[in-house]
Amino acid sequence: MKQEELDEIYMRRCLQLARNGQQLAKPNPMVGAIIVSKEGRIIGEGYHVRCGEGHAEVNAFDSVKKEDEPLLHESTIYVSLEPCSHYGKTPPCSDLIIRKGVKRVVCGCIDPFAKVQGRGVKKIREAGIEVTVGVLEKECLELNKRFITYNTHHRPYIILKWAQTENGFIGLKDNQVLSVSSPFTKMLVHKLRAENDAILVGKKTEEQEHPQLTTREWSGPNPEKLVLTSHPTKNHEYATPSEVLSHLYTEKKQSLIVEGGNKTLDSFLKAGLWDEIRVETAPFTIEDGVRAPQLPHDIHIVSAEEYGNKIVTYERD
Repeated sequence: MKQEELDEIYMRRCLQLARNGQQLAKPNPMVGAIIVSKEGRIIGEGYHVRCGEGHAEVNAFDSVKKEDEPLLHESTIYVSLEPCSHYGKTPPCSDLIIRKGVKRVVCGCIDPFAKVQGRGVKKIREAGIEVTVGVLEKECLELNKRFITYNTHHRPYIILKWAQTENGFIGLKDNQVLSVSSPFTKMLVHKLRAENDAILVGKKTEEQEHPQLTTREWSGPNPEKLVLTSHPTKNHEYATPSEVLSHLYTEKKQSLIVEGGNKTLDSFLKAGLWDEIRVETAPFTIEDGVRAPQLPHDIHIVSAEEYGNKIVTYERD
């Protein structure tokens, strides 16, 4: 098997490990690392378990058995994100890698965080260690898209979400509530909430539906609940999308779900403030009601799933 193919196999294991840190690693990125001997045996692996504790590389080296330590000088360490080069809550992983004296380092992608951005790779190369960057780069960037958006655009990753009928309505007239989601897709909504830091609805939706916006049908923390209103009177209420995003950035919240209603969703669409759009469509129609927002033109379908109701996820072209 070619080295490029082997690199991809080992990097997929790094990604698999990294996802274990989805809840506790925040606001740090999810990172996985494995150490592979010259003979192709995995002799160490780890992931970033919890913010403030050891990074993936540290845990991978710590997992190496004493009898395997002499193999490190001929081994390769694979890591899904560039090793850090700065002192934070823990020492630089790039220094640890150099000290351990591995033969080769393979990174999935460069860390966009301002204190890293290629410095880790540069330091390791200057120490005479071979470095390969960009193995499964797209998948590695996708894994930490919330962290990357937060650090490059200085705002949270924004997901717009709504559920509509087959003919494009998200609500009934006269402020009546329209039930669109099925029990199963409601569970998926709660899963999505558990994966993100904050959730926003408009004042009208808040007053009419009194949504809990919790993760009661899935395991995980509840997102911070926010309300968009023209006349804020409470701590969790904000007048504009920009105020919402400023608050979340200051609080180091890296992701936001905007659930509605139509006016609130439109305010984000018109401002170009979105990264992902998730639309659930039920297989029935109604005669009249509140129209769903108009999808922007610069999008492409990332996934389309059928659960009786159809869920389509879009991203920018």
